[in-house]
Amino acid sequence: MADQLTIKRNITVRAVVTPRWKEEAERELSQAISTTDQQLAQLEQEGQEVVAEIRRQSANPLDPRIQDQVAGVQQQVAAKRAELEEQKRNLLDQQATVQGLEFEQIVDQGQLESTVAIQVGDNLVEKLQAAIVVRDGVVQAVSEGA
Repeated sequence: MADQLTIKRNITVRAVVTPRWKEEAERELSQAISTTDQQLAQLEQEGQEVVAEIRRQSANPLDPRIQDQVAGVQQQVAAKRAELEEQKRNLLDQQATVQGLEFEQIVDQGQLESTVAIQVGDNLVEKLQAAIVVRDGVVQAVSEGA
């Protein structure tokens, strides 16, 4: 029977909001919003091209089967558009949140994975709790069990 075991755990990465951090976060979000806008425009264009191609290849564009094909494409485009618009709304919400952050505030930025050794008598909850605080990419603090 082993007295010690190594297990994986998640480490919360927290960032101190600095002018540099805020500028970088806003730039990344603006880029993501721009990319989403480009994807929306491309989706619309491709959807129109597919519909035009279906109608062009058909001897009778008013044939119910052709109309069903067109409706199916339009439905797929609408579903993808809704998904991209939701993604854009989330990015805009994140952007507003970042803009409202105060300097020196500490915010959760993500998670890392590490391993930790546990042994009989350890408090598992404390061993699994770990966080790192960074300021402009430089580790400022490491905490375990809190």
